[in-house]
Amino acid sequence: MPNQPSLQTETDSSAHFRTIIIGILAATGGLMSGLDIGVISGALDFVAEAFHASTFAQEWIVSAMMAGAAIGAIMAGWLARLGGRKWALVIGGVLFIIGSVGCALSWSVSSMICGRGLMGLAIGIAAFTSPLYLSEIASENSRGAMISTYQLMITVGIFLAFISDTLFSYHGQWRWMFGVIAIPGVLFVIGVLFLPYSPRWLMMKGRRQEALEVLTDLRPTPHEAHAEIRAIDEQLQQRQSGIGLLWQNANFRRSILLGMLLQMMQQFAGINVVMYYAPKIFALAGFVGTAQMWCTAIIGFVNVLATVAAIGLVDRWGRKPILYAGFSTMTVAMGALALLNSHGLDGQAAKVLCVFLIMIFIAAHAMSAGPLIWVLCSEIQPIKGRDLGITLSTLTNWVSNMIVGVSFLSLLNALGAPMTFGLIAALNAVFFVFTRLLVPETRGVSLEKIEQNLMAGKKLRDIGR
Repeated sequence: MPNQPSLQTETDSSAHFRTIIIGILAATGGLMSGLDIGVISGALDFVAEAFHASTFAQEWIVSAMMAGAAIGAIMAGWLARLGGRKWALVIGGVLFIIGSVGCALSWSVSSMICGRGLMGLAIGIAAFTSPLYLSEIASENSRGAMISTYQLMITVGIFLAFISDTLFSYHGQWRWMFGVIAIPGVLFVIGVLFLPYSPRWLMMKGRRQEALEVLTDLRPTPHEAHAEIRAIDEQLQQRQSGIGLLWQNANFRRSILLGMLLQMMQQFAGINVVMYYAPKIFALAGFVGTAQMWCTAIIGFVNVLATVAAIGLVDRWGRKPILYAGFSTMTVAMGALALLNSHGLDGQAAKVLCVFLIMIFIAAHAMSAGPLIWVLCSEIQPIKGRDLGITLSTLTNWVSNMIVGVSFLSLLNALGAPMTFGLIAALNAVFFVFTRLLVPETRGVSLEKIEQNLMAGKKLRDIGR
């Protein structure tokens, strides 16, 4: 008896460690997304020069990935439901490897667009499946941090791609910029093969004993594993499918619309304007050559650090306070950048201030909308409609992403830098209001309780209470 507390502590630590390792492996799907977002930033000018690409062609080289990701997000729901979350991630990893090698070997704008589209297909699958899988293996007290790890991997991927691009840019080796990112893709596929199946997916397939075995490994006590199995079982007693739920249940439609709105907020906040076109933005500030690339790499590093901070805070402070801080800071940073551009960037102090404001903007997004939108979208959907709900919200993310990518250079040319950055500032102010009116606080609340509140007809902002 005297040894029981220490044995329990050891069991708790062992289960927690296993969950962390599994979570990190699954979240590495975000690394592929980050690598693809980051690589095009440094490679675009070299590709444009090699293939004599127009502004329109450059926008589509950037945006082909998002178009592919939108299709991948639609496919992912079917793949994750049919073969499981694990095998959907494997398929995404294989497609990413093929697409990155295809881009490295491309011979024209059209072949580059095809390769980018294939990489996007892979990323769309991963963007749907990784957060879904993470939400289904994590406990309610670690769910926010676990899902935020996916966003951390995106930022790590962006940073690694920025560094790689900078090093290869000295000799204009854009083909290596694309080719080298196939290596993490191979490692990802190997790692995913060792993951367990999602316990919720196993329960949906009637494989109760396997689900119990997985949860027993991931929870501190068998009692907690059995309790979670019972909770999942109760949810699955509802006989509606996602499509049936969509047509028959107005509360599910509310969660669908909220998920779509959240993803639009994440993308139209303007983060990928900076990530895709950072060297061009720094060129506006007067930085030239490799100075553009190193400034971009610094931005990537700030992005990683801020996301690490978000993981530590999301389950302590909650979702909404961090979103408030993020959207308000992004509003101020982009508003100041608009004013700075309107008065010119002639002096060295103005250039340094420009870089500083972009760093503040990146840090604010990385600590708030970047990771927390994925957290919320995985939390607010009922289990019977979760695949469909996350499919539609992820699709919205990539469609919004594509709109941003395909329009930014044209907006910049038509409106000028001050008006373009001012528009982004105004959108972030609107998103602050949306957070106040519509977004729930879900910290420390089980997925089952959130679903009960949703289906009871509570206001969206109250379903986490």
